Amino acid sequence: MSAVDRPVDTKKVARRTLHFNSLDDIVAEAERLAAGSPKMLGNWSLGQTLVHLARAMDMAVETPPFRAPWIVRLIGPLLKKRLLTRPMSSGFKLPKDAAAHLIPTTTSAADGLAVLRRSIDRFKAGPRLPRHDILGRMTDDDWLRLQLRHAELHLSFAAPDGK
Repeated sequence: MSAVDRPVDTKKVARRTLHFNSLDDIVAEAERLAAGSPKMLGNWSLGQTLVHLARAMDMAVETPPFRAPWIVRLIGPLLKKRLLTRPMSSGFKLPKDAAAHLIPTTTSAADGLAVLRRSIDRFKAGPRLPRHDILGRMTDDDWLRLQLRHAELHLSFAAPDGK
């Protein structure tokens, strides 16, 4: 395997710091990135990143087609406050069944943006599920903060206009 074929170790990537206060902030940043030529610092294209965010957001309004391992569901509620209030860490490897659903194949930034917009509209319309498979009981505010922190993480790997 050549160096080009190896995935980026996202734990070691120097990336942007982002902070979103609303879903509209996410859309504005996604539109700004899709209108330019961002340099992607991780392993996914911008289109893949936007579709991933959309699929994760859909899990707030519909039961996901997979379950987390029982040990993760056991400790998840203990991590909830941290995940909702602090920047998320990179380099988390999804279990195989979750990855099959949450990691999209290559798609264009424009298509990814359209999917993200639909998911955000759906999220806003609600209702949201009362529980997260890993984090346990969730309020509407918890769901929103989870989406904001998740988008901050993934969009931080996009350097606007290749900078």
